[in-house]
Amino acid sequence: MAVEPLAAASGYAERPSRLAGAVVWTRAPAGGPVRAVLPDGCMDLLWHEGRLMVAGPDTRAYHPQGAPGRWVGIRFFPGTAPALLGVPAHELRDLRVDLADLWPAAEVRRLTRRVDAAADPLGALEELALRRAEEVAPPDPLLARLVTALEAGRPVAETADGLGLGARQLHRRSLAAFGYGPKTLARVLRLQRALALARDGVPFAQTATRAGFADQAHLARDVRQLADTTLGELVGRP
Repeated sequence: MAVEPLAAASGYAERPSRLAGAVVWTRAPAGGPVRAVLPDGCMDLLWHEGRLMVAGPDTRAYHPQGAPGRWVGIRFFPGTAPALLGVPAHELRDLRVDLADLWPAAEVRRLTRRVDAAADPLGALEELALRRAEEVAPPDPLLARLVTALEAGRPVAETADGLGLGARQLHRRSLAAFGYGPKTLARVLRLQRALALARDGVPFAQTATRAGFADQAHLARDVRQLADTTLGELVGRP
């Protein structure tokens, strides 16, 4: 699963997590504007200045507010966070909430103190997630097959047939796992494919065709609706 890369000037860095299906990341104040977070089907467990939070799945660009400060996080690939967090993804759609809204407050206070006191907050947050993963059931492997098929650009109906799921069953399971239905997930993943191609220098018209859009105008509309900007502004070229 590709994630939104940020310029080095933003103070952002990431690496693969020891937890399967995730990356860990840090963002330190860098003096410049904080870029919008684009929909990617992912959810994040966050630590920021003594708070543990969860970022739900986005359906539109999220524009961070206020002073950036220092952030560390674990970004879970699509469908992998709800089992660990114990909450359906659709309840967190387009939201940032305190972890104490999802877990017992006393437990979250204890975990927050542990991360606060750590010399390496990112490592402590990752350890928290690893321990939690040992206590809960793993994500449904069928969901990973669904994401793989949609990332490859396969149609939703064809994917559902291949998984042996009816349309209603697929939609219900997608809401719980991803926060929205499979068609929205496919649209979000198609946007990420287009961004990867455009950032590699592929002309926009070819990007639209290769990413699965009807044409360049279709690509432009989806970028505007999902990212609140233009493809040229996102990749830094006209």
